[in-house]
Amino acid sequence: MSMNSTQRSLSGSAQSPRSPSSQPFLSVSVTDPVKLGNGVQAYISYRVITKTNFPEYQGPEKIVIRRYSDFVWLRDRLFEKYKGIFIPPIPEKSAVEKFRFSAEFIEMRRQALDIFINRVASHHELQQSEDLRTFLQADEETMERLRSYETGIFKKKPADLMQIFKDVQSKVSDVVLGKEKPVEESNPEYEKMKHYIFELENHLAEAQKHAYRLVKRHRELGQSLSDFGKAVKLLGACEGNALGKSFSELGTKSEALSIKLQKEAHHLLMNFEEPLKDYVRAVQSIKATISERANAFRRHCELAETMKLKEINLDKLMLTRSDKVGEAEHEYNELKAESEQATRTFENIVKLMNEEIVRFQEQKTLDMGIAFHEFAKGQARLANGIAEAWRSLLPKLEACSSIVNSSNTTEQT
Repeated sequence: MSMNSTQRSLSGSAQSPRSPSSQPFLSVSVTDPVKLGNGVQAYISYRVITKTNFPEYQGPEKIVIRRYSDFVWLRDRLFEKYKGIFIPPIPEKSAVEKFRFSAEFIEMRRQALDIFINRVASHHELQQSEDLRTFLQADEETMERLRSYETGIFKKKPADLMQIFKDVQSKVSDVVLGKEKPVEESNPEYEKMKHYIFELENHLAEAQKHAYRLVKRHRELGQSLSDFGKAVKLLGACEGNALGKSFSELGTKSEALSIKLQKEAHHLLMNFEEPLKDYVRAVQSIKATISERANAFRRHCELAETMKLKEINLDKLMLTRSDKVGEAEHEYNELKAESEQATRTFENIVKLMNEEIVRFQEQKTLDMGIAFHEFAKGQARLANGIAEAWRSLLPKLEACSSIVNSSNTTEQT
């Protein structure tokens, strides 16, 4: 089972369309990446296949064409509307132009987008999103029109979520450096959660960095073995005897091992490094939610403080029987309603985040367990393959050495 399908199933992803009709299911697949356009206008499109028995959907199966910016649109809409929920991350844009359309990059992005949409589709709250239904069913013209009418923090352009994370980091830095001293929660459990998330991001990023180095090392060793194999085969061709044949076999075996190492490097990339990178992005998404919670808390406090001042002012006006009492009372009631709404919003974010962190930790334990199991299994498979390959050559090389030694002995006698 691939890491992609495993992650999808463990994310609580939807059941098979063959499930009994009494069991609701929502299954989504991101497939068939195709390059469209040329030059700077070029992009990759994907077939997004939805199978469901949800009554609010148009039918049991729907196939639409989507591009990366459509996924960004959905992610941004969910982030705006579902405060307190950890919105699954999407892969970042390629910073290096020449890698944008490489087969490996395209497959990595397709896999990451597939995991993203299935995490959304399997989330008990997010799967009810009207924006998700639009994303999974609307035609391309509708999606293009929707992308051009972004609202809120994403009004100017389809947001790259990484910018949000950078803004969060900047705000945190301002607080640390004393440039800004916002009102903050004094909640031990919340502080504990923030500390855990920031520490987790550092450790995951470090693990991902070394996983990248492992992939690079496998590829470099594979290339070295390939080069060595070619050189030894040429050397063998010069000999033309038993020694030459042995060299030729050694070269062939080296080239075969080179292919094995390259395949294992790709497996390591897709099933170990990428899942680690995905969780780095997931933690960054949680940090964006933490920032939203901080904003909601500040808004709640500011309105509560303003309401107290308005109340004092209203009392004064009532004592002096001012003709402005009616207007002040109206303003106070409006502010009170706004303050109560801000309090409810903040409390709802707190409630949702408490639920989400438990869900996140459970899912992380499962996904990381699979990733590290895949890593260990792949390394064991590679080590066994390499040992077996070299071991199979030993009798032939020993036989060649015996022939050479026998020939030398005969000449000496």
